[in-house]
Amino acid sequence: MSSSGVVVLDNGGGLCKAGFGGERDPAAVVPNCLGRSSSSIRKWLVADQLLAPDADVTSVSLRRPFDRGYLVNPELEREVWERLLRSLLRVDPSRSSLLLVEPLFSPPAVQRATDELVFEDLGFRALCVADSPALVHLYEASRRPPGGAQCSLVVDCGFSFTHAAPVVDNFTLNYGVRRLDLGGKALTNYLKELVSYRSVNLMDETLIIDDAKEKLCLVSLDVPRDLRLARRSGKDNPFRCTYVLPDGITHTKGYVKDLEEAHKYLSLPDGSSTAQCGLKEVIEFQDDTEKPEDRRRIDLTKNEFNLTNERFLVPEMLFCPADLGMNQAGLAECIVRAISSCHPHLHPVLFESIILTGGSTLFPRFAERLERELRPLVPDNYQVKITTQEDPILGVWRGGSLLASSPDFESMCITKSEYEEIGSIRCRRRFFR
Repeated sequence: MSSSGVVVLDNGGGLCKAGFGGERDPAAVVPNCLGRSSSSIRKWLVADQLLAPDADVTSVSLRRPFDRGYLVNPELEREVWERLLRSLLRVDPSRSSLLLVEPLFSPPAVQRATDELVFEDLGFRALCVADSPALVHLYEASRRPPGGAQCSLVVDCGFSFTHAAPVVDNFTLNYGVRRLDLGGKALTNYLKELVSYRSVNLMDETLIIDDAKEKLCLVSLDVPRDLRLARRSGKDNPFRCTYVLPDGITHTKGYVKDLEEAHKYLSLPDGSSTAQCGLKEVIEFQDDTEKPEDRRRIDLTKNEFNLTNERFLVPEMLFCPADLGMNQAGLAECIVRAISSCHPHLHPVLFESIILTGGSTLFPRFAERLERELRPLVPDNYQVKITTQEDPILGVWRGGSLLASSPDFESMCITKSEYEEIGSIRCRRRFFR
């Protein structure tokens, strides 16, 4: 086992990214959950065990320690962390410090439960808590030329929700943070509903639908045009593609039947003439609204399903949630509200330094669509510059690795003896000065 060093843990609602400070990439990226197939009599699979080649991902029941972005089941989290630390990282917590990435605005009860897990259950010698926007800013600032801007607007599209957070001098301005209650989990659930209603019932197939979403969904640059194109039949439809379900015999994971067919949409021009039209208006008032009988009949003897307009309607939730029946502002408006809450002197700098992170920003054309939505909302004398991280899933962890290797890291930590002496609440004040 490793006897020293700093463990960096980006403990997301969907994925845990864990490794050692100073490294470029985490040693382990695993699901933050336990799972068991309904057809299996085996015990619950923990974290990386769900990714094993022989793991049955059909009809998997999932137990997650996080709900709506916050820790609600510390005992379940302890199982995941012990798997990470003992089996994957092979680290001795009593000889290691922990840099933990914690969600913004965690309630005090959640903070206390986390501290108990870190110090009492696992026995780490020291703890430092950081938030994802500050770490993303730190990592991106380290890649810029010296003397660059010391502030940025971090857009974190995570598993449970999306945050637009202004960061100045590596500190997140909490009063400026704006939250969109949509994340990767909501998008997966929406795709489950669409596929189950239109094709075959897959409401219990969370892992399969999640995989289909990551491989096939995309962001539309012209929703009305793409809705019309998605109604075409056969090869004239640039969005139609087929996802093959696992059969448990020849293949245990789902896959895209024809990758060339799935990427046909890339040949479409970047339309903009109708991009500002509301999706709700298009759906309600198009004369040629799609009818159920227009869709190709599903052959239930085949272990597969087709996707057409679902591919871009799912990510559309982030940009136009109100058009889909949700009482939420879109991502562009969320960003404008976050920046507007800051001092006016920061506005032009923040609009010029928007950083995208989180798995949901990996949808093709995400940044381009966001810029198109933002530009009409921003004063003409301001520039809008959007940067997508090199790896949006690992960006937060890489910032944590950078912080953990800094000379000042130890002074930022609370030790186990301090925790035992003065308690969680007083120790936590150090992280928010």
